[in-house]
Amino acid sequence: MKKIFILGASALQVPAIKKAKEKGLYVYALDYDPEAVGIEFADEFLCISTIDRDAVLEAAKKYEPDYIITSTSDMPVRTVAFVNEQLGKRNDISYENSICATDKAAMRRRMKECNVPIPEFHVVSDEKEFMEAARLLGDRFVCKPADNAASRGVVLVNASGYKTPEEDIKQEKLKEIYNYTRQYSRSGEVLLEEFMEGPEVSVESFTVSGETNIITITDKMVTEVPFFVETGHTEPSRLPKEVQDDIKKVAKAAIKAVGIIDGPSHTEIKVTKEGAKLVEIAARLGGDFITSRLVPLSTGVDLIDLCISSTIGEKVDCKSSKNEGSAIRFLHSKEESSADGKEFVITAIEGVFEAEKMPGVVEISIYKKVGEKAGRLKNSGDRWGHIIAVGKNADEAEANAKKAEEHIVFRLGENA
Repeated sequence: MKKIFILGASALQVPAIKKAKEKGLYVYALDYDPEAVGIEFADEFLCISTIDRDAVLEAAKKYEPDYIITSTSDMPVRTVAFVNEQLGKRNDISYENSICATDKAAMRRRMKECNVPIPEFHVVSDEKEFMEAARLLGDRFVCKPADNAASRGVVLVNASGYKTPEEDIKQEKLKEIYNYTRQYSRSGEVLLEEFMEGPEVSVESFTVSGETNIITITDKMVTEVPFFVETGHTEPSRLPKEVQDDIKKVAKAAIKAVGIIDGPSHTEIKVTKEGAKLVEIAARLGGDFITSRLVPLSTGVDLIDLCISSTIGEKVDCKSSKNEGSAIRFLHSKEESSADGKEFVITAIEGVFEAEKMPGVVEISIYKKVGEKAGRLKNSGDRWGHIIAVGKNADEAEANAKKAEEHIVFRLGENA
């Protein structure tokens, strides 16, 4: 029996673990968390951090897996590329290019070299450089750690909105933002970039021998002020065809620039008045249940199956078998209820049973329990649950998800 290492055993990696088992592979799940939910679906569990490349390499030498992959996490992409290169195994992306795909600063530099449309940006390593870059970008820009994901540490800076015009107050606010973002950066580098106005989408793609197939474009809902957290996704995109053509062009240019040879990619793009511009690209499946649930529901394409098939050398078919709508909406705190920084405790969760029976609803998952703390939405980990719905088109799927969301109520009490 062929053996496979799957780096990551959280809920988002479970579909990949299950798919590998379906294909007759002996699955080793690797994760730093000894209680990860995916462990029960694997044949064996190795308690190893997915970003500890040396530990994963040693484990690979010991257990001799035929294949090593990851699913929806950014940093393990580097580990997979490194270990495969060290062992002389086939790689979807080189280790050098994997760094470009997981470090936002390196990514921005590569895209600039390859003339891929991107916002103006500055990479800084200390507070002095940060303040100078902030001065150059003006009052409104985005600040993010160079090497993290899931919106951790990402802030929209809007200095003109500060309540006082005093320069010393403004400077202190900027330093506070810098320190907040920097704590999420493993390398210590912080990326400042021009704020791009316009709708945001993600492009779900699969590349075979250097040829990229666009599977679908996903419309995104993202909080804007001050943290950028994804609160929902809908497929297929409802943007005009000419706009979607521009999006596909930029996505393919970014995929080529980052050096993906085989496998999936998840490309985030903003549609600005100057045209489509790259936000970020990931050499992996899209998270947030986009590729595990939304893409199959709307297109019929099983991207996880494509990943495993490509890895083990089976034929890959990227053709869609249907054109319907799917949507996910994340349950979370409303900004006005916790904008002052207060923490609340969930005292009751109501309406879930009724919402599950509503038209088009295919899944409701609640992450929080009664008695748990709940605060402001700052990153993806602060979300409370999700609803997945379908419809004959994107509008209907979105409407079905929204109606179900309105039925679910989280009762909150102040945390003592």
